[in-house]
Amino acid sequence: MSASPPETRTVAIIGGGFGGIAAAVKLRKAGISNFTVFERSPGPGGTWWDNRYPGCEVDIPSHAYSFSFAPHDWPRTHATQPELQQYAESVLDRFHLRPHFRFGVGVESVTWDHEAGSYLVRTDDGVERRFRFVISAVGLLNVPNYPSWPGLDDFEGPCFHTSRWDEKVDLTGKRVAIVGTGSTAVQVVPAIAPHVERLQVFQREPGWVEPKGERDFTPAERARFRRYPLLRRLYRLRLFLGSARRFKAYDLKGREQQRMRELCLRYIADTIKDPATRQAVTPSYPWGCKRPIYASNYYPALNRPNVELVPHAVKEVTPKGVVDVRGVEHEADVLILSTGFQPTRFLSQFTVIGRNGKSIQDYWGDRPRALLGTTVPGFPNFFILYGPNTNGGFSIIAQLERQAEIAVRAIRTVLRKRAKLVDTHPRALERHVRWLDRQLAAHASAMDSGCHNYYHSPSGANVTQWPRTHFVYYLMCRTLPRFALVYRNR
Repeated sequence: MSASPPETRTVAIIGGGFGGIAAAVKLRKAGISNFTVFERSPGPGGTWWDNRYPGCEVDIPSHAYSFSFAPHDWPRTHATQPELQQYAESVLDRFHLRPHFRFGVGVESVTWDHEAGSYLVRTDDGVERRFRFVISAVGLLNVPNYPSWPGLDDFEGPCFHTSRWDEKVDLTGKRVAIVGTGSTAVQVVPAIAPHVERLQVFQREPGWVEPKGERDFTPAERARFRRYPLLRRLYRLRLFLGSARRFKAYDLKGREQQRMRELCLRYIADTIKDPATRQAVTPSYPWGCKRPIYASNYYPALNRPNVELVPHAVKEVTPKGVVDVRGVEHEADVLILSTGFQPTRFLSQFTVIGRNGKSIQDYWGDRPRALLGTTVPGFPNFFILYGPNTNGGFSIIAQLERQAEIAVRAIRTVLRKRAKLVDTHPRALERHVRWLDRQLAAHASAMDSGCHNYYHSPSGANVTQWPRTHFVYYLMCRTLPRFALVYRNR
């Protein structure tokens, strides 16, 4: 007797971070309740579940880095990791989402069955389930980038990536080497510096750093936000409007570019005591070439007597320490890797097979691309949150909401029209990619500006960044899918 085919459910959401939560809430609000969220980790939060290093907090103001549908009584201008994790938990409870979540279950493959008009979703517990629609919300910065230095496996002390922080390791009184000076390292360094015997910070290339200005909200401010929701919304709107001015600084020929450079240079001059260190942390490339770094405590930490900036890349690792490119060995008891992620490897955690048995990686080749970062021709009923060219726009939470809205509107239209599928017109995607390339050609992150960053794929194309403000993204998300998405019964 043959086994009966699995029941076809409506929507699978892959990932229980802020993108997956946004998709779940938008589905509930649209009256679609037959969905399941698969989350590999034991709890929700995505990057805010994974990243638990000392000093971990968000770079974007809290009232902007939160859902429009779930305002929160934030205690600080910039939320810490525990606060963001608690916020994710509270949204699940507020919208009664927990019954839809399957924690500790990762997705291995998603395969389109055209005859059935559904996807076969295989999870790492060996179960296969059918879903008419799939929303990938696995995020962008979740696959750690481990360096390939010779001898790394031979290091005798504890060694771990910041996104896999080993809480069992006590750093008190230890000689610590941290490699990297990006947005994570600038939070870790001031948090651990007071506790270690010596901290050496290895810098391959400096980044433009500006003070974040984080602080606690006063009790009076929090009371006003609670009492007057309109005031809170106006404050949030002011944050978004203020971000538009910063976007002008990405124009290499504009006045705002020069203003941001001068702001950061003054911050270096006013904060760092040692002239050699000031010179070492001053970039030679345009502001905006790399991801801007917000940090109020990093530069002061470099003034500490037990902290040393080593302005050289790492060449190899020995059992007792780290060797820089000059051949100088630095002994260390603990090695911390703040070496970033693999952001251009979209959807690398599981296999996606679309029409004609073609994988999405084969379709992309060395240029990941999607309409507004969300839909891909030949992969019907499949949606991506935090896909290609969606990073930026000020608040990624707002970007994720727009992407979730595209997916839910399309799903609702398929169900209302009793269609079989929704797909993307290939020419619409081609036009969108050409527009992106034109916008990014004048961007400070363009490779011909002498820039090296994580934005570019092997093809040389910038595949991660959104080149305009969130307001532009909002308008395009409301209009472009109407002309680019096609609904079919076959």
